[in-house]
Amino acid sequence: MRKRLWRLAARWLTSAGALWVASALVRGVDFGGWEAVPAAAAIFTAVAVLVRPLAMFVTWPVRCLTLGLFTWVVSAGMLALTAWLSGQLGIEFRVDGVAAAFVGALIVGLIEEEGRQ
Repeated sequence: MRKRLWRLAARWLTSAGALWVASALVRGVDFGGWEAVPAAAAIFTAVAVLVRPLAMFVTWPVRCLTLGLFTWVVSAGMLALTAWLSGQLGIEFRVDGVAAAFVGALIVGLIEEEGRQ
């Protein structure tokens, strides 16, 4: 149990860093202030743990047909879902448009993959 909590905490910290880097590099991925970073990272981590596995399972035929490229669409959707949930909870995290979601998801995915290794 303790090991799972440490993994979840590490995932949250990695997500916070990845979202911050994405906001610094991608026009259209924005935080309202530094206070929003840990809160948005918590939402992003929850979405990644709870929603992403279901989305990956449901879209597996399309991912097979596109040789895995549709995974990028799922990741962009998870980033957009995080922004929407953040807005619903009053957290100032925005993703403006499809292009920002795709590029932001690419950056976040690359950083998180590096963090896992």
